[in-house]
Amino acid sequence: MTTREHINEYFNGRPFVLLSALILVAMTFIALSMGVKPIQIGGAGIFFPFKGLLMDNGPLSAAVNVLCLLTTGFIMLALNKVFNYVRSVTHLFVSVFFLLQAANPAALLSFNLGTLLCLVTAVSLLPMFASFQDRHAQRSIFLIFAMVAAGSMFHYGFLALIPAFLLGFMNMRVFNLKGFFAMLIGLVTPFWIVLGLGIAKPNDFVMPQINGIWTMINQPQVNLLVTLGCATAVLGIVLATMNLFTIMNYRMQTRVYNIVLIIILVVMTIAMCLNYLDMTVYMPLLNLMVAVQVAQAHTLHTTNSRRYLLMLLLVAACLAFAVTNLMMT
Repeated sequence: MTTREHINEYFNGRPFVLLSALILVAMTFIALSMGVKPIQIGGAGIFFPFKGLLMDNGPLSAAVNVLCLLTTGFIMLALNKVFNYVRSVTHLFVSVFFLLQAANPAALLSFNLGTLLCLVTAVSLLPMFASFQDRHAQRSIFLIFAMVAAGSMFHYGFLALIPAFLLGFMNMRVFNLKGFFAMLIGLVTPFWIVLGLGIAKPNDFVMPQINGIWTMINQPQVNLLVTLGCATAVLGIVLATMNLFTIMNYRMQTRVYNIVLIIILVVMTIAMCLNYLDMTVYMPLLNLMVAVQVAQAHTLHTTNSRRYLLMLLLVAACLAFAVTNLMMT
């Protein structure tokens, strides 16, 4: 095996996952030590206003946030072992996810809505993938859409998952008339419970409000964050387009899994464009989907021995974004 192939295999392996996880934890610790202020995502839910962070305690909130990000990454790793959506043996999508998250240290300092949205999606993919061509998947459909509806009561960002999961189940070949009614019942049930118990009243309904990062952080950081989001989205779309030419030749089940992940990537990109003031809500999930596309590109084009250059460039870019972000504090 040549030196180039050794480098390529290193990026696929567990040591790089551990290194990426250490970088994620180190960036969190450094940002805490430097007094970086966490990004506070404000906004409205259908019934309950979401104010700032999910937890107030700085170090504890940061620890919970990083733990949830690590858990999300390893859920995706376990998911791949079961459903094999990335056919080669690789841990690269987990490593890239950690690196993309570390590129924005201000988003690591609190357990925030973006992390929760990402974790909920990773958990939801298990019953969704397991429902492939199962005409009796109504229970999974109900459960997933009920979780989305419950989240939307606290922040409208969860509504972006409805078209993503709807198209996902349609690609799973399970969305029949029973599935449609299961989706409707799942979306209605949380509201029925909340209204029925008197926790909320119909006049508590709040229209979507465009609030977010522009009022929370200074202009240079806003520019940096928008640049990071745009660069990540463009990278994901370009790689997904390239990967599709090969993925479309896979067997149907593997092809469908990957199309679902690409759908989520596209929906998150659109959501960021439509609600750019709250783009930090969607960025962790976008990072996760882009990480899968990076791993696919790295493992599909094995004839190119220089493919490690993309990874070296990506690592350098993530570290550059992180350092620049820290220097702006």
